[in-house]
Amino acid sequence: METIRSKFIKEGFIKIDQLITADEVATLRTLYDKLLQDTVKTAHLRSDLAGADNSADRKVERITQIMRPSTIAQELIENTAYKKAEQWAKHLLGPDMELDFDMMINKAPNTNTPTPWHQDAAYWIAMPDKRSASCWIALDKVFEENGCMWFIPKTEGTPVLPHKNLPHGGALYCETDSSEAICIPLNPGGCTFHDGFTLHFSQGNVTETQRRALILNFRPKKMIEFEREQGVDHTGERKQRN
Repeated sequence: METIRSKFIKEGFIKIDQLITADEVATLRTLYDKLLQDTVKTAHLRSDLAGADNSADRKVERITQIMRPSTIAQELIENTAYKKAEQWAKHLLGPDMELDFDMMINKAPNTNTPTPWHQDAAYWIAMPDKRSASCWIALDKVFEENGCMWFIPKTEGTPVLPHKNLPHGGALYCETDSSEAICIPLNPGGCTFHDGFTLHFSQGNVTETQRRALILNFRPKKMIEFEREQGVDHTGERKQRN
């Protein structure tokens, strides 16, 4: 485990083949699908990371993001995925790491819409303690064709690059050299951890099934308190902050 921690600190990401069991995955899928289908209850937390598209034939969200789903489905917190991910975050970055926010990102079938290269820190306010760990949990088998994660290994002193919004309220993106990018396929229940400065991306989903991912974001308890004092609760508009 110490080797995994060293790799995370050095390169900014790691892969864990199996974070949760098949039964835990099945429970999460049921809750996940219920939230995806409930466009009323999730309306204030929901957006399409692909940006608005007014095309007459565009009836489906391409990359559905639901922020802080556990605030409306508290049984999510009871799934052991949250506890197991927190234990890993503490091992990677210290005992003061706690859950800051959770999120769902689903890629609908046959939508072929990439999530562009970006760094999570571009979304976040500047904080004196920059430790962070995002746990990306696969609820389906993920691979290149349906949108598994790609990472560029971090180098010392990696800055937050200039980011822009995709048109019509879409995700942030940045320009970068992706020639050293590494593809991380996962089985259901597997996960990756990455920090806020690590560049990552996923291709569009060109398969017949959805690609469901649950993301749990951890940072030091004092920095969560600092965010809340600044009015940041991760339910607002996406914009570059750093």
